[in-house]
Amino acid sequence: MMRHLRSTETLDDHHVTELALAARAGGADDVEAFTRAVYADVRRFVQFLCPGGSAEDLAQETFVRVLRSLPGFAGRSSARVWVLSIARRAVVDGFRAASARPVIADLTDWQGAADRRQPRGLPGVADGVALDDLLAAVPEERRTAFVLTQVIGLPYQEVAEHLGCPVGTVRSRVARARLQLVASLTQAEQAA
Repeated sequence: MMRHLRSTETLDDHHVTELALAARAGGADDVEAFTRAVYADVRRFVQFLCPGGSAEDLAQETFVRVLRSLPGFAGRSSARVWVLSIARRAVVDGFRAASARPVIADLTDWQGAADRRQPRGLPGVADGVALDDLLAAVPEERRTAFVLTQVIGLPYQEVAEHLGCPVGTVRSRVARARLQLVASLTQAEQAA
């Protein structure tokens, strides 16, 4: 017959491991005795790892995992250490899950706040349309070399192999395309 633990008592690791081995069979009294023996340790450990967090929820999640894994516990290590390692993984998984959830903000102008959080200085849709229009005026060979190296970022050597021409030819085409684009931009700005 198992003796019941009061909340202020703690057992040594050997006895806790014996309780875990007895609880493997799934007897309600044995599972309860094991759970009571390690509950305070799990609760304190989880509270230490995430102060101010949802320690009770994480402790419960730990015991769900422990009870699911208990039949496979072989007793090669201390049951207390085994349970606390499961608790640590439950806390880490809790942090991961929390970081993956979107943060809810009580903002009246949520679109403005989202716009302010966007990185600055990156080309926008209008810039892409303008570049597309400017590139349309560049001859196809130059345009292809320019887009592959300057827009997509492929190395000149790889583009040369892809196009079946020397690297110098690719560099020349890119330089001429760049000169034509600069001239077109200058002309467009003067016209505006």
